[in-house]
Amino acid sequence: MRRLALLLLTLSLALPAAAERLQRFGDLEVHYNVFNSSFLQPDIAAASGLTRSKTQGVVNVAVMRAGKAVSAAVVSGSVKNLLGQSKTLNFQRVSEGEGDTQAVYHLAQFSMNDREVLTFDLKVQEGSATHSLTFNQEVFPDE
Repeated sequence: MRRLALLLLTLSLALPAAAERLQRFGDLEVHYNVFNSSFLQPDIAAASGLTRSKTQGVVNVAVMRAGKAVSAAVVSGSVKNLLGQSKTLNFQRVSEGEGDTQAVYHLAQFSMNDREVLTFDLKVQEGSATHSLTFNQEVFPDE
């Protein structure tokens, strides 16, 4: 699982199309990025329950406070194309490590058939507080 964390970190730093983004809600930080699932190594994809495909993308969300994972956060959301067709994102929680070194990711896959701009609407719930964020991302099926 450490390899998954390293790969996701590397992808967020190395790929312009998958550049990490950050949204702050007070002291809560929501880090998120989008990338093609074909960028994952087969063993990493299998370990995290993701399907590698040229037409599948992945949304990666990490919720942090003071540099530490917020393990109680729940992420949900949807993705919409320019025609307004919306699909629910089914996030799965991936946890690695323990204590101060714990990393928690929320991963969801979505389909992409053509080069297009998608709108992601995410909700992050922590306790009784729910935070919303919306962003656009141009995606490219891997060729």
